[in-house]
Amino acid sequence: MLPLHALPVMAQGKIVGKANLAGNFNVRGFGANGNGKKLDTDAINRAIKAAAAAGGGTVYFPAGKYLSFSIRLQSHVTLYLDAGATLIAADPAKHGGSYDEAEPNEWDAYQDFGHSHWHNSLIWGEGLEHIAILGNGLIYGQGLTHAGPGPRRVAKPGDMPLSLGNSDPHGERSGNKAYGADMVGKGNKAIALKNCKNIILRDISIFNGGHFALLATAADNMTIDNLKVDTDRDGFDIDCCRNVHISNCSINSPNDDAICLKSSFALGYKRFTENVSITNCQVSGFDLGTFLDGSFQRKQEFAPDKEGVTGRIKLGTESNGGFRNIAISNCVFERCRGLAIESVDGAMIEDISVSNLTMRDLTNPPIFIRLGSRLRAPEGAVTGAIRRINISNVTVSGADSRYASIISGVPGYPVEDVRISNMHVLHQGGGELGNVAVNPPENAGSYPEPSMFGLSPAHAVFARHVNNLKLHHVDVKCVQPDNRPAFALHDVSRANFDHVNFPLQQGTPGFSLQDVKDFSVKDCSGMADIQRKQVERESL
Repeated sequence: MLPLHALPVMAQGKIVGKANLAGNFNVRGFGANGNGKKLDTDAINRAIKAAAAAGGGTVYFPAGKYLSFSIRLQSHVTLYLDAGATLIAADPAKHGGSYDEAEPNEWDAYQDFGHSHWHNSLIWGEGLEHIAILGNGLIYGQGLTHAGPGPRRVAKPGDMPLSLGNSDPHGERSGNKAYGADMVGKGNKAIALKNCKNIILRDISIFNGGHFALLATAADNMTIDNLKVDTDRDGFDIDCCRNVHISNCSINSPNDDAICLKSSFALGYKRFTENVSITNCQVSGFDLGTFLDGSFQRKQEFAPDKEGVTGRIKLGTESNGGFRNIAISNCVFERCRGLAIESVDGAMIEDISVSNLTMRDLTNPPIFIRLGSRLRAPEGAVTGAIRRINISNVTVSGADSRYASIISGVPGYPVEDVRISNMHVLHQGGGELGNVAVNPPENAGSYPEPSMFGLSPAHAVFARHVNNLKLHHVDVKCVQPDNRPAFALHDVSRANFDHVNFPLQQGTPGFSLQDVKDFSVKDCSGMADIQRKQVERESL
């Protein structure tokens, strides 16, 4: 709540001043109806302009329903949604208006349409400083579109009744003129920020945030705290940002990623996403709307890409500039995909620390680290690098057994310096070695998902094109017997396993090695200690 001195000036139950004594600007005093029927866009933007003209202030939304198209933030202005206040994104087809036009971007061929434009949003700001969106109110993206990448899946009977959008597998590309034309007048982000600094987002809730509940590009010194998001596509996309702290947030996003760090070419140059902490957060894939209402339903089985629901924490896929100095800690994954670290467009990923994760009912592997060569980037881009990744204190149960945790580079470009420690995994098991390709396809230029390799040739970890891999104090258990090796290593140098435990089954090796150098096993699952200088092919 605002302090008493910051409440709107009242007389006989009516607002009598546009600004109160503390520099707060009540949208009702600027003509907002707050009835959810008449558009309040102009009144809200008038209040923001008045606050900015006064040198800054708080634009205050008392309880009510505020229907709006694009709201244009200004520097030194805070939006405060009080308890009972709902900001509703208007629908162009129903409410006789439109969102601000998606601004031109000559670099939009290198990332999906949604990443390349900011003005076509419910709330947007560009080139601003000292801005905030606070309060216990709700942002409801009722009229926002979430259409985008394909292939999109047609819902089956019993699935959530979602409109899954554009079925064109390339429809989201900005270079697709038909899709760009289809977006005219529409908004596809709840909040979009570009080239801003000193930002606070705190305590608000977001329902149906469109393609992005939050897109922040080159947004520096940003704090995101205690947000609750239940959305139809991405939760937070943090792109080319520095000094970002995300804490105490819950993001439910069954159809896309929950917290996603990116480093696109949307600015026209490469910029690192760096100095980022994500802590005390929950990501999940419950049925849309059932997180905020507290029922946590599980009827929807698939995301639109035909794999299980999404809702994860990810670095990538847009990965031109790079990622460094990232800390992820004390986070809960529930009924969603696991942690993904991906560089496929030339980015360098380095100095990543991940600790204290709990994961339940995963729809794909707990860990997916992929260095690839999609290279959706300006001419001359080369495959990037992933190095110095430390993952510790991870507990997993109910993991999908189709895919092992995967660490994979491409020939000539290995993932480097990965350490995994104090990890416990319980997966469903039941895998059959006869059903998998012992040498999965490389698919160097493909979009990165664990399914790109088919069913994993191991049930615990599949590592390929890796230098310096260390696993210690890792326990793997299966609900049902699995006759794949626990670990498959292909083209791996310096692989050390100690105090690693996994099911021992007659006739099933613990390790399958191909082209492996400097390999050692110590104190692992009753096996004798092993050292190999060089192995062409061996099962242990």
